[in-house]
Amino acid sequence: MSDRKTIISAEDVDYVAKLAHLQFTPEESADCTAKLAAILNYMQELQKIDVTGVPITTHVLPLQNVFREDETASCLSREDALANAPQQWEGYFKVPRII
Repeated sequence: MSDRKTIISAEDVDYVAKLAHLQFTPEESADCTAKLAAILNYMQELQKIDVTGVPITTHVLPLQNVFREDETASCLSREDALANAPQQWEGYFKVPRII
């Protein structure tokens, strides 16, 4: 590990693991602590970048309204919809009762 200050401790990892009902061996806990510390240290490095004048982005690509206009269309008749139904009863699909 580098000389940067570690911003997460093994106790923090153990506490979060307990909350998530995870069980780590001491080796796994140490490995997880090191990996999380590296991620958080990298986040600290990213926070040092000057983003003044950079527009806020919520998506990588510009999005426009992706919805289409509603259009009415003909639909299946009840007889066509039920044509391949394994079982039907009084114009409805008949399915097994599940309790």
